Amino acid sequence: MNKTLLLLLLFFTTTLYSCANRLITDAQPVTVEATPNIAIDDTDSLTVYYPNFSRIDLVTGQMPDKLTDTSVVLCCEAAFTGECLTEFKHTNIAGDHVSSGERFRGYRCTRNTGAFVWYENQWKFLWKEYSYELDSAAKHNGMGFGQEMMIHQGNLCETIRKDGNVNQFRALCEVDGRLCVIDCKMQMAFGTFKKQLIAYGVKEALYLDMGSGWNHSWYRDEDGNAVDIFPYQHPYCTNWVVFYR
Repeated sequence: MNKTLLLLLLFFTTTLYSCANRLITDAQPVTVEATPNIAIDDTDSLTVYYPNFSRIDLVTGQMPDKLTDTSVVLCCEAAFTGECLTEFKHTNIAGDHVSSGERFRGYRCTRNTGAFVWYENQWKFLWKEYSYELDSAAKHNGMGFGQEMMIHQGNLCETIRKDGNVNQFRALCEVDGRLCVIDCKMQMAFGTFKKQLIAYGVKEALYLDMGSGWNHSWYRDEDGNAVDIFPYQHPYCTNWVVFYR
């Protein structure tokens, strides 16, 4: 091999090694951002919780444990409870309901003008007739419960609770095709709360049980810590709508 050819071979070998080494050295690590457990939006009067979930259930009898139920991203009281009993029974929950794919009979409640069901990875807000959907939820290992419908298909519903009633309210809602739980930040008239939901863009809103102790709820932050929304609790709550990661 002549000297010129040897020099050319050495040049190309050195160049290729230098380029390969630069590619390896300049390569940047790929960062995959974790999806937060929950996204929180605030307005002047509302706090909106958007859970990132894969399934929903109605848990009855015992609230999910903050330490051991690590897949829970949000839970709060759902249907009304009839009496303040120390022992649990399904008939103390307002209206028939479906928990973990099983339908149970609750007590008759005229406030239950609507319902929410989840099965086959879809949710539905129902107004007036909904018993057949509870059967479907049970058949497909889903969940469902009755409550007072506030907004359906973007329209205000007539409610038994008077618009002038003042309290701190909560609703399970659909906004732009996303499911969320919305709390008002301060006490306000029920009619004002409904108008605030409409202004925010809520298309569906079903009331969730509130009041001191009944409003005890929590979510899991991006670090996996359970954060209380209302810390005070009592032993009389009976059921919770629970969102799982």
